[in-house]
Amino acid sequence: MGGRSAEVPRRIVTGNEAVAWGALRAGVRVVTGYPGTPSTGCVEQLLSMDLPDRHVEWSTNEKVAFEIAAGAAWAGHRALCAMKMTGLNVAYDALISIAYSGTNGGLVVYVADDPGVSAGMAEQDSRGFARMSCLPMLEPASPAEAYALVQTAFELSEAVGSPVFLRSTTAVALTHTALEIDEPRPPRAIEPILERDIARYTKAGAAICQAQHRDLLARLDRAEAWLREKRLNRVAPAPRPGGLGVLAVGAVSACLYEALEAFADEVSILKAEASVPFPAEEAKKLLEHCTTILVLEELDPYAERDLRALAQRIGWPGRIVGKQDGILARTGECSVDDIVRGLQVAVGAVPEPREAVPDREAEGGATAAPRPITVCAGCPHRGTYLAIEAAIEKAGFAKDEVMVTGDIGCTILGMNPPFDLLRNEVSMGSSVGIAQGYAHAGLKAPVIATIGDSTFFHGGIPGLVNAIQHRVPLTLVVLDNGWTAMTGMQVNPGTADAHQAGGRRVDLERVLRGLGPNRVLVVDPYDLEATTDALAESLGHPEDVNVVLAQRECAIQARRRGAVAGRVAVDPEKCVLCKRCLQITGCPALGVSTARAVDTNGELRGGIGGSPHRARIVVDPALCNGCGLCVSFCPTSALSKEVDA
Repeated sequence: MGGRSAEVPRRIVTGNEAVAWGALRAGVRVVTGYPGTPSTGCVEQLLSMDLPDRHVEWSTNEKVAFEIAAGAAWAGHRALCAMKMTGLNVAYDALISIAYSGTNGGLVVYVADDPGVSAGMAEQDSRGFARMSCLPMLEPASPAEAYALVQTAFELSEAVGSPVFLRSTTAVALTHTALEIDEPRPPRAIEPILERDIARYTKAGAAICQAQHRDLLARLDRAEAWLREKRLNRVAPAPRPGGLGVLAVGAVSACLYEALEAFADEVSILKAEASVPFPAEEAKKLLEHCTTILVLEELDPYAERDLRALAQRIGWPGRIVGKQDGILARTGECSVDDIVRGLQVAVGAVPEPREAVPDREAEGGATAAPRPITVCAGCPHRGTYLAIEAAIEKAGFAKDEVMVTGDIGCTILGMNPPFDLLRNEVSMGSSVGIAQGYAHAGLKAPVIATIGDSTFFHGGIPGLVNAIQHRVPLTLVVLDNGWTAMTGMQVNPGTADAHQAGGRRVDLERVLRGLGPNRVLVVDPYDLEATTDALAESLGHPEDVNVVLAQRECAIQARRRGAVAGRVAVDPEKCVLCKRCLQITGCPALGVSTARAVDTNGELRGGIGGSPHRARIVVDPALCNGCGLCVSFCPTSALSKEVDA
């Protein structure tokens, strides 16, 4: 297993998958994480494989995931914990303490940032956490580097005794490439380390904490020396001194070489694969060789600040070009065009103006019809949100009088048309706490918090406990579709029949009842009337903590298993094209047919059946899950639900 085969197999992998394969090559024993784009594919890859003697899991949240990985590393094994950038916020409470204590086995934190916010959330730069924690951070610029650097990260972690960050970005994590993948190495066959060392493993007193802090700083110094010895940060000087130099950090390096293809001047390059600690010795060599330095990094100007401080200390008289002088942006991805612009400014040329994006609508050209992001056809959340609207009206309130807070996941799509219901989204579980703030603010109308099942397990339980303890009047609606759906159908504690061998499902209803709210009402969101009644009952008791658990499996997963609720049929003679079904539900399985077809008698007809040339509602059988919600809003009974036998 551990040897290199004569012919190393090549695989097409993403950057996420390269990290997974690299961790296997490094002999990782435990891998944990919580799904979140752009990092999800790493753990997904490992869960799809048969990996004896290793443990891989989706944990309840990132803090729990990191604690599990840290425990395995304290026991002497190699462990990897994966998360997206905002997941690092959740894990940090545990991470900073474990950073102080150090590790025994290698512990790598794989975090993927999202410059350009292609997946939503905050455009967060995780390098700040590495600096605040005094922990090394490696930054691959390609899947090939990700494969190699995760192995380097394990070696570095064990060499200095600290956790090590491996920071990727969306561009690197989701890029595909063909790589030579070595055979995985089995985990070490060792007995777990069990040691009692209060001075190392606890924070019991100021003297202990200060000693641990000094140890942490010393480990970072050792990491700097180790990285220098391994030459992860390399200076490639131009043949002649005195010209332009470029300091490129992480993912942006991949674009630099493309930009340089059209650049005539000789350029010295410092390519930094480790951003923390700052490669001061290599940067000094670059400064001494060049008169102008262009700093390329995505998001915050961490390396640029360090370079400016170093230049001031050594009395370097040249010029630094980057984000702090406004040449490059502190938001979004750094593109080839951005780098070319930076190079032009650095050499004193006038940058070419950016090409304006043509306004097709102003030019009279065709534009795509606006399509709000909405839940999928058959999604149970559609029924829940329709019922919330109906219940608000039934309870005697106007929609704009009631605060409905939102949370992370598919549930947030309730903010879009046709619902226009949710007013905010902050972080995992925050809907419950923010709703309590509004309740304390003295709103006369009821306060409703919405949250998904995976998000409730992740971060919603403490908020509900707080509401129950302090008797905060609110209604919590838990939208339980059985999966962590928005990130790609990962399991969560409540997923039925989808756990690893030996796993067990956590009954969400029993958890809710066990916490002790005033009432827990369980409904099927496909039953619009019953769900509306349950919500209206809760809103009718505004002095209580009410929970409505809307349970129905994700329509995509149900369809994959062949468990559709039935189908919806259209009577073309009854359809008057009022479009109420479309306007109220927004279901993508519904459409309007104006296409003409010839029937068996040769008559020219419009749509599917009915009189010639007449437009009508049609149902796409490939999308319809048979939920029947649209049937409730048809005034002419043109729509009907057909239940499979």
